[in-house]
Amino acid sequence: QVLLVESGGGLVQAGGSLKLSCAASGRTISNYKMAWFRQAPGKEREFVASINYSVGITTYADSVKGRFTISRDNGKNTIYLQMNSLKPEDTATYYCAANARGSSDFGSWGQGTQVTVSS
Repeated sequence: QVLLVESGGGLVQAGGSLKLSCAASGRTISNYKMAWFRQAPGKEREFVASINYSVGITTYADSVKGRFTISRDNGKNTIYLQMNSLKPEDTATYYCAANARGSSDFGSWGQGTQVTVSS
């Protein structure tokens, strides 16, 4: 089990940028597939982006391709989500998640950080 704490959310105007951080502790993230999910009020949680630390493969939801970038800093045991060209529909609580190597699902989740994009 890895403890995840998100930060960096806030209020931004459409077209602006935010960078979210997810600090991990308890385990090294090199053993995990890391991902960002988000959930807007009244909607189900949806996948945003993931990064496989073993081979460096990144995956993005179609809705954020070309605008969001997931990255990692192994020295800080932290992953990031750089969000550019933000849209009002990006407004949601963003969650960091970790999937242990060899596991089929995400077993660790952060508490979330709120992102609000005004038009």
